[in-house]
Amino acid sequence: MAVSTLILIILVVIYFACTFYVARLGYKKNSQTDGYMLAGRRVPPAIMALSYGAAFISTSAIIGFGGVAASSGMGLMWLVFMNIFFGIFIAFVVFGPGTRRMGLNLGAITFPEFIGKRFQSRFIQAFSGLLIAVFMPIYAASVIIGAGRFLETTLGINYNFALLIFTVIIAFYVIKGGLLSVMYVDAMQATIMLIGMTFLLVFTYSKLGGVVEAHQALTNMANLVPQALVDQGHRGWTAMPAFNSPIWWTMVSTIVMGVGIGALAQPQLAVRFMTVKDDRSLKRAVAVGGPFIFMMAGVAYIVGALSNVYFYKTMGKIAIQVVPGGNTDLIIPAYLNHALPGIFVAIFMLSLLSAAMSTAAAQFHTMGTAIGYDFYQHGLMKGKSGASTVHITKIGITFTILVAVVLAYILPGSIIARATAMFMGLCTSAFLPIYIGALFWKRTTKAGAIASLVVGSISSLFWLVFIHAKEAVPLGICQAIFGKETLLAGTWPLVDPIMIATPLSFLILIVVSLMTPKFSPEFLKKAFRLRFEDEEENLEKVSSSTADSTGI
Repeated sequence: MAVSTLILIILVVIYFACTFYVARLGYKKNSQTDGYMLAGRRVPPAIMALSYGAAFISTSAIIGFGGVAASSGMGLMWLVFMNIFFGIFIAFVVFGPGTRRMGLNLGAITFPEFIGKRFQSRFIQAFSGLLIAVFMPIYAASVIIGAGRFLETTLGINYNFALLIFTVIIAFYVIKGGLLSVMYVDAMQATIMLIGMTFLLVFTYSKLGGVVEAHQALTNMANLVPQALVDQGHRGWTAMPAFNSPIWWTMVSTIVMGVGIGALAQPQLAVRFMTVKDDRSLKRAVAVGGPFIFMMAGVAYIVGALSNVYFYKTMGKIAIQVVPGGNTDLIIPAYLNHALPGIFVAIFMLSLLSAAMSTAAAQFHTMGTAIGYDFYQHGLMKGKSGASTVHITKIGITFTILVAVVLAYILPGSIIARATAMFMGLCTSAFLPIYIGALFWKRTTKAGAIASLVVGSISSLFWLVFIHAKEAVPLGICQAIFGKETLLAGTWPLVDPIMIATPLSFLILIVVSLMTPKFSPEFLKKAFRLRFEDEEENLEKVSSSTADSTGI
């Protein structure tokens, strides 16, 4: 429905005024590097949980995966379970405390620096920073695309103009305010997202006659699945795809496994564990993070699938037939604009803007620190650069924002969910084995970590380029070199890289570590030991030494 221009302008002005005010609160506390890059290590648990959730859930989940649910069905609800179990519970309770304590012990302020210092390797820090800087822009671009597509369909403005305005606003407070500003704004935006998604769920069920009626209607529509999707294993929107079918492999290996487990190894999420002051804060954050993820991801997938019922009742078509070219990235925006009253479209637009801005801000900050601090200052310059850390990081953020915007202009349709899954899968293969080794296996060696990082990265990229059909076919590199779309045939082109590269990376980590010298007991004691009474003293030492070493 049409959105009143006056109402929209008023809401947007209020929203951005609040955003800049909250960002300024964070900026005023960024008096040193720890404040800019790690939020001072004293963030309250609720703020951390909301920031983590808002950075986790973006337009890629709401628009991208919501569109996939409209096409493939409610099997994506398994991803919600994986997001909550691995992305929140395991992350906060199992990984979080060790990451926070070890990061404080070693004086790490970024995720690449954390694993680099844990394994006493500048190469690991620089290589990890480069990997993030090169490949995260694809993920960031997918988030920007989601926001741009919604603005395009809601306001009727040019897509390219929507991308530009959206990015400039985020860039301003990310570059100026640092991580603390980002996290404060994240918390505000998470609250708006929660209100918007709650309303969307209630409205959708009421529009379709209730919970039972809506789901039964969707079940009864199984005969309307297009034959092309039936041939690929689609058995209806309330049933899992046929086992071993193309759609089953995409849903299970790429989406559920890749994104579900991949959340554990996301640099922009892991670094947030180092922003709280104690382990209890992390455990308390579970009570906020779990329900938030359920309401964000779960509602998006439910509404995405149920949009088929709405479109069939009102237009006689299923969702994928309503949007141009079957572009799944346009399904959720189309549903919102067709189904919701004008005023609520405007309000929900702020929810989607919040989702996109919170995730994009976290990505831009992570990419900037990776390329400026980890790769350039500590990799190329070996920590000897004359410029301050904050200045170099700001330059890195600016550069990666430009790259992400360029990619957002040139990437094809239906790319949001695929780009998200691809980046998360790459992070899982490259980082998860050494992250687990860093926290839980003292026998992990420097050589083992380096070998695992390199093999996990290269094998994941090789599978993407030469084996996995979803990426290999459109890229065309395999076709150009070997004269065929993929190197392997049969089921192999359906198997996501995470299923191959991650086990291989774990194997390399174990084998090489057992064959090479382990770290000294003194270093391991420093990395793993931290008494509660030491924490305040160590926190002050880290803040002081970081400021001294970076010229702030």
